[in-house]
Amino acid sequence: MPPKIVVTGMGIISSIGNSVEANFYALTHKRTGLSVIENLVTTHKNNIRVGEVKLTNIQLAEKLHLPIVNAYSRTSLLGIIAVKEAIANANLTPKQLGNAGFINASTVGGMDMTERYFFEYENSESVRRYITTHNIGDVTHQIADYFRLKGIVTSVSTACSSSANAIITAAHLLTMGRADCLIVGGSDALSKFTINGFNSLMILSDSECTPFDAHRKGLNLGEAAAYLVLETEENALRRGAKIKAVLSGWGNANDAYHQTASSEDGQGAYLAMQQALQMAQLEPETIDYINAHGTATPNNDLSESRALLRVFGECVPHYSSTKPFTGHTLGAASSVEAVFSVMALRNDIVFPNLNYQTPMPEVPIRPQTELLHLPVRHVLSNSFGFGGNCSALIFSKK
Repeated sequence: MPPKIVVTGMGIISSIGNSVEANFYALTHKRTGLSVIENLVTTHKNNIRVGEVKLTNIQLAEKLHLPIVNAYSRTSLLGIIAVKEAIANANLTPKQLGNAGFINASTVGGMDMTERYFFEYENSESVRRYITTHNIGDVTHQIADYFRLKGIVTSVSTACSSSANAIITAAHLLTMGRADCLIVGGSDALSKFTINGFNSLMILSDSECTPFDAHRKGLNLGEAAAYLVLETEENALRRGAKIKAVLSGWGNANDAYHQTASSEDGQGAYLAMQQALQMAQLEPETIDYINAHGTATPNNDLSESRALLRVFGECVPHYSSTKPFTGHTLGAASSVEAVFSVMALRNDIVFPNLNYQTPMPEVPIRPQTELLHLPVRHVLSNSFGFGGNCSALIFSKK
């Protein structure tokens, strides 16, 4: 029988808070983190709203006691802060930490810095230190090296499902006995590249996003980092760790429908959710809350809603998108929402879907719009990426 995979630590930094506690407070008090851009120079500054961490790179470096002149990208700095909290939250000793591995997800990598100095490289030798930090693998190793992690270290990048697939990768490694303890999640910083890219797709909203609303106009981008400490139950019990949740099921499917759009019937999402339920040995009616992908794009929300109806029939559980709080944090989104899913489990809460007003006429289901207290035993978290890469995770109480 495969070992049980458990969550023993969590860490997060996002536009709604610099810790797990701060994020939970914002979620339960309807405090959105969406605002105008302050830290990034872009021509779109006054046209869109984003989920931005209101700390400069210098302030982030100071929090980590790093020299002001360094080669860390913003993605790495955010990642280190979140990993640091996850390690403390899991009570990992230096020896245990040294043996731990690191599975990191990102879509931006160090692009926020390489694009900033692109036109200066030829004439300014001092900024060339950022060139090698461009790729995602370097971000992963910057974070791993900061904590002197000596276990398996690798990267995953599958667009908006990246950190869900990092979690799935970690679960496979733990199940196969390749590791006993892994720190897993994702980090992404806002960048001109992603803002311009999503703007070219015409799916950015000029106001706060409205997932699952008939009048939704598009998404708000965000930046964040979030990580879980995953262990086999045996390893967690052996070191006396407090188990926060069980990763009871996961699924991944690719409908290969379109480069950026989800299939109209939500085939990839449907298959991923079915796989996760089958692995967890759960019937659909046992799911108490769904943290939906819910980007507020016309395509995603209708496709996801149809997939939910295919899996759950007319009895779709309480569901909501938390992206109106944080924005869509791309490669970090799945791990941000995994942390939120564990919060929901541990506090018997369903988080509200902000800004929703008008039902979509195509489907008969509605998201939960108010904070709801009820027994939560199993949470399903959906994450869907470009190219049809769809992932679903199920977190359960121990």
